[in-house]
Amino acid sequence: MKRHLFTLIAMLAIAVQGITAQQQSYSGHQLTEEGAWCWFADPRAIHYTSEDGSINASYIGYIDVHGNVKAMQMDYNTGRQSEVLVRSYFQPDDHNNPTFLVLPDERVLIIYSRHTDEPAFYYRVSKYPGDITVLGEEKCIKTNHNTTYPSPFLMSDDPDHFYLCWRGLGWHPTIARLTLPDENDDVQIAWGPYQMVQSTGARPYAKYYSNGKDKLYMTYTTGHPDNEWPNWLYFNVINLHPTKGADGTVSIAPALEDIKGNHLSVIAEGKFRVNKSGEYKEKYPFTLVEAPADSRDWVWQIACDDEGHPCIAMVRIDRSKQHHHYYYAKWTGDTWRLTPLAYGGGRFHPSNTEHCYSGGMALDPDSPGTVYLSAPVKNAAGENIYEIWKYVVAPNGQVVMKDQITRSSENNNVRPFVLPGSKDAPMRLFWMHGDYAYWIVKKGYPTGFPTAIH
Repeated sequence: MKRHLFTLIAMLAIAVQGITAQQQSYSGHQLTEEGAWCWFADPRAIHYTSEDGSINASYIGYIDVHGNVKAMQMDYNTGRQSEVLVRSYFQPDDHNNPTFLVLPDERVLIIYSRHTDEPAFYYRVSKYPGDITVLGEEKCIKTNHNTTYPSPFLMSDDPDHFYLCWRGLGWHPTIARLTLPDENDDVQIAWGPYQMVQSTGARPYAKYYSNGKDKLYMTYTTGHPDNEWPNWLYFNVINLHPTKGADGTVSIAPALEDIKGNHLSVIAEGKFRVNKSGEYKEKYPFTLVEAPADSRDWVWQIACDDEGHPCIAMVRIDRSKQHHHYYYAKWTGDTWRLTPLAYGGGRFHPSNTEHCYSGGMALDPDSPGTVYLSAPVKNAAGENIYEIWKYVVAPNGQVVMKDQITRSSENNNVRPFVLPGSKDAPMRLFWMHGDYAYWIVKKGYPTGFPTAIH
């Protein structure tokens, strides 16, 4: 499904008009009137520019309340904006937003799954480089466990494969190595899947990042903050250890390490076990971002600065689950330094469930000291409306700038996201706008997540 909405010039003109009017009211430019996403399947959107400039496009993925998996392509060379129906009548659940991977041949892979109730991933590959408006047929990757939150990565040291991380085996962080799509768009699991860690919590929540070469970075919690008090935050390096043989083939023996490079486990040989004991903290201090005694930590995003030091957008939630505080964690080379940013209020939605759903945070992957967050602001009626804010944290950990992006909005602006690779793109920051009620459409929550993407 494709539509020509407007030219790039008109699109930018609308954006400029909105900026000049923000003293009165500004909630961004509407990309689509129906769309939502969770924040654990990433990249939920990307920007890609080819070396020769023939491709200069952004791809934004989302799911609507009808269960349609969709993606928007914004082609900046032609000024054309096209909405693509990736899959209709899917599970109407915001956990099922698609994620993207630009393949070495510049075709785009879109991958998605249902939320925990089916042992499979689905994916489609664009027919042409950089153009998702024409997709190949839907393909399926079968697993022997439920699947949620696919996060795909390409690594330059292993150019014939891609890596996929997700919540899978035992509801824990899981990894597999897959072949690139062949001429029929088929892929094969070449290694794994393997469960990487085992927590004392039922469902650790993980975010991933890649150096694009030979390492993945993973930060995760003991479990769901609704169920864990306190809830610790961990950090591991997945060292892929690619080795090229005499025949040119690459063999893989991934290992789990702490941030200092200390060996923890060989992933294929067994799970690394984490817990919240004093004994664990003393034995594995460099696997911990924070081991709080009185808060429920949750994680929103991870990125690395120019020196390769990880930066984490995280939130501390109190015991009552009523008070959320945003923090910026930065590895200094010796320790994790936490910078308090803003009070995030409580849950952003009106329903009396999911008390740990903050308005949300996003790092700019091209400048990880820049953080966007959603925090409540009182409107004229004295009601809390969640608005988007921009914070800049200096290398010394000090907040040097904060600015309110949206103002006097009629509805909440939540779950911001900055597109990777979009440093020079006309549009970079996207978020959900509207009256979110629940993460799935079901009895008791018939409206689900009727939000727009701005």
